[in-house]
Amino acid sequence: MDNGIQGFFRNKTVFLTGATGFLGKVITEKLLRTTEVNRIYSLIRPKRGVPIQERILTWEKDPVFEVLLKTKPDALQRVCPIAGDCLEPDLGISESDRRILAAEVEVVIHGAATVRFDEALHLALAINARATRLMLNLAKQMTNLVSYVHVSTAYSNCVVSDVAERFYPENLNCSSDKVLALGDLISNELLDKMSPSLMGSFPNTYTYTKALAEDVILREAGNLPVSIFRPAIIMSTYKEPLNGWVDNLFGPLALCFGAARGVMRVTTVDPNAKMSIVPADFCVNLTLACAWKTAENSVANGKLKTPPIYTFAPSENNQLSYGSFISSSIYYRDVIPLTQMIWYPFVLCISKSLFPFAAFFLHTLPGYFVDLLLRLKGRKPILVDLYRKIHKNITVLAPFTTNTWNFDMTNTNELREALSEKDRNLYDFDMARLNWDDYFKIAMYGMRHYIAKEKPTPESVAKGMKLRIRLKILHYVFTSSLFSAAGFALWSLAKHLV
Repeated sequence: MDNGIQGFFRNKTVFLTGATGFLGKVITEKLLRTTEVNRIYSLIRPKRGVPIQERILTWEKDPVFEVLLKTKPDALQRVCPIAGDCLEPDLGISESDRRILAAEVEVVIHGAATVRFDEALHLALAINARATRLMLNLAKQMTNLVSYVHVSTAYSNCVVSDVAERFYPENLNCSSDKVLALGDLISNELLDKMSPSLMGSFPNTYTYTKALAEDVILREAGNLPVSIFRPAIIMSTYKEPLNGWVDNLFGPLALCFGAARGVMRVTTVDPNAKMSIVPADFCVNLTLACAWKTAENSVANGKLKTPPIYTFAPSENNQLSYGSFISSSIYYRDVIPLTQMIWYPFVLCISKSLFPFAAFFLHTLPGYFVDLLLRLKGRKPILVDLYRKIHKNITVLAPFTTNTWNFDMTNTNELREALSEKDRNLYDFDMARLNWDDYFKIAMYGMRHYIAKEKPTPESVAKGMKLRIRLKILHYVFTSSLFSAAGFALWSLAKHLV
């Protein structure tokens, strides 16, 4: 076997699920740009009226593939779409495609999942757990398979605060085989009603079904050369293929964007809680390293008794707090303010008990006022509904923004040490050396560019600066007037009582 990650993937055929998602695109790009991979079969869900091949063609205009296509214009021709759907029986893959995959695939990276925290249990179970079983069944038919990487999450065992790189079947009220069997027997509605009893201490269906998926692997992987990759909260890329590239607003980045727009002004984040975020490109590098190491282990040791687990989170000696995260986000309102702010950006971090009161005065009440003005102008009201979504998002994220987890990364650190110096540089995932200030700068510029769609030009920044100054003056005038009115009211009341 060739040494190193590049040598391992040379002329290999890869089957990737979740290819159209955020992480999947970066995995595809990195494979095509840095290796001589033979072919990437990508599981893609058909959309009505849109051939799956056209969904690949749209990538030619996606910024994440710009660097790749400049050096390898024909690179995307090595991506072959496979029609399928994780909600369908047998993953919705046709018999002819299954035969092709069984005969040709050597490496599987299973990244498809629903990452919605509030997903209905029957959907999360089907996509995250049942599809994992179906993928394993398909992999057992692959005659040339040498490596299988299952993408999980560092929070799959969030019911404990100190998470080791091991399986935790004891955290489940029922084993994965029993829950999947139950899902086949009862209606979706009844299964959803049983969510609290089945989930136990898990805070949402996402973490619960990802824990079930790991249990599926523990029980059913058999002789497959499998490993599990557990990344923490994945945010923007750091350096590859573009600085700060991102195409979604999940998790903490949604809070950043809401604050930058001046929409979100209060949250329940605990400033002292440790935050576990990781750059997307580091995650991709470790995913490819896991694939290489899994193949190496299977050759050296034969059948592994238990699939190895690689957790990826901030280094113990390079931690980050939510307070620092919020402060860094607010700092950039004075450096690269958006041109479409609706209020001067600020964020108050308060307790969960006080949040409804503060949210009413700082979110809901102003929302009704702005929506009234929009109605008077003949425009569609938007803020009240937007605040409902923001408050729901804050509530859903609360267990993760008010608590701290300690993630063991012994296997991950040993894996990095096993890489050659060349691979450590080309496939870097060293969180101990990550410069958080530099990463946040890049992430905030990326958010402005790729999410807000505001060009990183001096003219755009200058326009944002002018708007920020106007909104700052209005903010302090309004705040001063409000406090003055409240003080006068209290003074008048006290005078009357005396």
